[in-house]
Amino acid sequence: MYWIFLSAGRYRRALGWLAPSLLLASVQAFGAEGLTFNQALQLALRQSPELRAESARVEAAQQAEGPADALPDPTLILGLDNVPVDGADRYSLSSDFMTMQRIGVTQRFPNRSKRTARAEGARQQIGLTEATKEATRLAVLRQTAQAWIELHTLDRQLVLLEELIAENRLFDKAVRARLSSGQGKAIDSVAPRQEAVTLLDRRDALLARQRQAKARLIRWLGEAGRQSPAGQAPDFAINAEQLLNSLHKHPELEIASRQASVAQANADEARAAKKPDWALTLAYMNREEFSDMAMLQVNVDLPLFSRSRQGPRIASAEAEWQALESRAEAVRREHEAMLQSDLAEYERQERTLARQRERLVPLAKEKVGLARAAWRGGDGSLADLVRARSEWLDAKLKEIDLSGQYDQQAAALHFTYDHHGMVGEEQDDEH
Repeated sequence: MYWIFLSAGRYRRALGWLAPSLLLASVQAFGAEGLTFNQALQLALRQSPELRAESARVEAAQQAEGPADALPDPTLILGLDNVPVDGADRYSLSSDFMTMQRIGVTQRFPNRSKRTARAEGARQQIGLTEATKEATRLAVLRQTAQAWIELHTLDRQLVLLEELIAENRLFDKAVRARLSSGQGKAIDSVAPRQEAVTLLDRRDALLARQRQAKARLIRWLGEAGRQSPAGQAPDFAINAEQLLNSLHKHPELEIASRQASVAQANADEARAAKKPDWALTLAYMNREEFSDMAMLQVNVDLPLFSRSRQGPRIASAEAEWQALESRAEAVRREHEAMLQSDLAEYERQERTLARQRERLVPLAKEKVGLARAAWRGGDGSLADLVRARSEWLDAKLKEIDLSGQYDQQAAALHFTYDHHGMVGEEQDDEH
């Protein structure tokens, strides 16, 4: 019986040592799963210095809204009035009944139209910074999505190429075995090795592109961008009619509109300068040997020369406003044209990818099969088989490349014109 308990004790100790190792292995395996599309987008939003900068600008604009229509700070008045400067009573503060020590305060009151225009300008500035932040958010998402898709595409191409390199070794062995059995020509032994070199060259080119794509992803994600992409790119389900109908919500159009609104508020403030501002002064005068006095004074600005002063400022502000209004319309037209162009390119890529996937790749595969059968039957040359294999590889790599371009174009459309949802949401549709 003793050996049973001894064995059980050893088994428990072994589990005690094994459990941390299993836990470490599971954590490493989880980290090795890679970076999914949505994880990349979430990391980009959390780590983007551009977004932090725009958030700070929004905060600055919000803080500036309150004081925009506030009254100016009052002015403190300290002074001496009617002090003698010659004669027996010179510099005396008590000899002359007109000598007074003054303390008072002046408060300026800009006219209501000017303060209203300033408040409106501050509100529009908040809207402008918020629209700029949204445009920046979309740009970060768009660039991150395209960088992830590009890296994912290159990874798929490299996987295919590695499979072909392994297959090439088997191909080389098959050719050598055929020659050993007295079939084929000695020159046939060169073709598989030439193909191997070509495959290695193509792999090196893809590895260089992969490294460049990873650098672009690291630019948006930091060190997390070094992980390999995991999963598939989502199906964005682009709806052309919906994109065209929602174009007016585009943040860059909102930016142009807000800039025009800020300029309009500046023009309103310039026009308000033709209305007089006023100031109220209250003062208390102390006289050493005589009764004290109080003073109430009202000052009113007189904009008598508006043609040469306020007029040019008004004209300048209104011209700037009109320029930004026209620019807003130009931005709208430009984005409408860009959307139409991007949709046309998206639809072209969709058709090209379908032809490549459904026709050219199967045809190239069929050609490889026919060339292999002909070579084995002695009716075809090995050069024809190698050429057919190269054409199939070209067709398959192009299919993967076209699929990546199509996904990148869809991501650009989604995060430029139809940006609702997607971030942080699990996507079930994959392709």
